[in-house]
Amino acid sequence: MKIRTATPDDAAAVAAIYGPIVQHTTISFEVDPPDAAEMRARIEKTLATLPWLVAEDATGAICGYVYASKHKERAAYQWSVDTTVYVRDDMRGQGVGRSLYARLLPLLAELGYCQAFAGVALPNAGSVGLHEALGFEAIGTYRNVGFKHGAWRDVGWWQLSLGMPEAPTVPAMFSGLA
Repeated sequence: MKIRTATPDDAAAVAAIYGPIVQHTTISFEVDPPDAAEMRARIEKTLATLPWLVAEDATGAICGYVYASKHKERAAYQWSVDTTVYVRDDMRGQGVGRSLYARLLPLLAELGYCQAFAGVALPNAGSVGLHEALGFEAIGTYRNVGFKHGAWRDVGWWQLSLGMPEAPTVPAMFSGLA
């Protein structure tokens, strides 16, 4: 498996992974799957400041992706990011998510981020297991925060410390080298 920085040209493959998740599960709280053009815009926006990585399977096809986004807008939150990972259905449970995070988390620390958060729509044993195996710790649950597929859904939150300098510097912008 190869992990690399995403490009806008990966948008169709990313949309193909994410679309069925949006349509058929409660893992994502989006209700309409974004098309390739929307995913292209999201990739471009993210890469302007933060990493977005993709995994390629043995055939070179995209089999998963991970990215970081701002945790909150206010200045005091600038050292914290949210992380998102999705894996193609036929590749789940094969270490793709773990491999993606193994590249993302050190990049975030190198850029100067101190805390990574992951919101997981519940129930989702696979995602909970992945995040906890990577050292994320459960910190709380937003109860009944989203309504999808005819029912109210909870989101659990997990946190991972990436390092806690006494006097942090402003995180660097992602250069695209991963």
